[in-house]
Amino acid sequence: MPINDYKDFIVWQKAMDLVVEVYRLTKTLPKYETYGLSDQMRRAAVSIPSNIAEGQGRNSTSEFIRFLNIARGSHSELDTQLQICVRLGYANETNIETALNLSKEIGKMLSSLIRKLKATAQ
Repeated sequence: MPINDYKDFIVWQKAMDLVVEVYRLTKTLPKYETYGLSDQMRRAAVSIPSNIAEGQGRNSTSEFIRFLNIARGSHSELDTQLQICVRLGYANETNIETALNLSKEIGKMLSSLIRKLKATAQ
């Protein structure tokens, strides 16, 4: 059965969970990071499910792949920012374990979906 709604994609659902986790995490960052790292992380996190939704809504496999690649870029950006939080001592790996695990899973899912769509488009 084909997926007709972006909300049916497990990767979108997990990306939404990651947004919630990132918002939870950024509340714990130092106040002076409110307009720096915190905002960047939130924007990157929100970008992932947003681009999955927009791409699926375009009704074109090539457009969907393009937006999934944008989501993958935002995912890489967020993953880097999570690592920055650890390196700066704003969070330890235990505090961000859920976000890191979700991020890893989403990265794999995005790559897999892109591969599958490319294979069916040929």
